[in-house]
Amino acid sequence: MNQIESRTTFRGLPLTPEQDSEIRHYIHLQTRHGTPWDTPELQAMLHDMLDPPELSDEDCKSVGDSMAAERSVAIGEDAA
Repeated sequence: MNQIESRTTFRGLPLTPEQDSEIRHYIHLQTRHGTPWDTPELQAMLHDMLDPPELSDEDCKSVGDSMAAERSVAIGEDAA
């Protein structure tokens, strides 16, 4: 598991480097479009990152099926 340094992440939150990058990308896009970035959407993203919803077995299977389908499409595009 990656060690998380809270002082180097967004607002000192215990985020993974990938999560921190996603937050900073969101802020960059909002700023670039001249829209506020400290929004309820950002708060929801942070909440989901810090306390992710639990997936049922059925949800996990659905996510796995979706990922498999995307992988097969990507492989097909690479072959073309």
